Amino acid sequence: MLKEFEEAVRGMKAGESKTFQLAFPADYHGKDVAGKQADFMVTVKKIEAAHLPEINEALVKSLGIADGTVEALRADIRKNLEREVKFRLLARNKQAVMDALVAKAELDLPKSIVQAEVDRMIEAARADLKQRGMKDVDKAPIPEEMFRPQAERRVRLGLVVAELVRTHQLQAKPEQVKQHVEELAASYEKPADVVRWYYGDNRRMAEVEAIVIENNVTDYVLAQAKVVEKAIPFDELMAQQA
Repeated sequence: MLKEFEEAVRGMKAGESKTFQLAFPADYHGKDVAGKQADFMVTVKKIEAAHLPEINEALVKSLGIADGTVEALRADIRKNLEREVKFRLLARNKQAVMDALVAKAELDLPKSIVQAEVDRMIEAARADLKQRGMKDVDKAPIPEEMFRPQAERRVRLGLVVAELVRTHQLQAKPEQVKQHVEELAASYEKPADVVRWYYGDNRRMAEVEAIVIENNVTDYVLAQAKVVEKAIPFDELMAQQA
């Protein structure tokens, strides 16, 4: 809402009505009223305010903390935050490593593989548009050039990572896959059910294995590179996409 609207209704009580004029700015997003003046009549039906509960044992038990103490709640929150920080730092470092590998790699890309990746990305885009309710998606022209730079990057990175994995035996070990699944499941209320959910589908396990391989490649590259540690504010880390 406009700041002037909020100022006009501030202080009103439930059941109270008020009429006032309001001028919309010329650049207002609603083009039909932009630059115009309008009369508003507002009746307040109900007033609500956020009320934070007291942190006590009753609240802790309602959240399913087995111990039932405030200290146990704080410990659980800390453990979850530490897990999230670990994953986000790993993702940040992994992105930096993958960017560096793509930038330094000098190789000729097989045209057939790049084209196959472009075709796959176009089909994925069509499927996404269809899921969003767009009609006649199958007939809609989607220029290949929109996806070619990203496809070339993916193919280049895939070839480099595959060569690193082959040369330095960076394949995902069963115990690494198991540990990663357990870490993913740890933040859920029933971790054992989540673990069974992962192991019950080969495709999901393949995705986990791919992540573990990327982690192995990241660790290997960082071990070979000159690494400069950098402190990052907690809020900035948590704001980035994981």
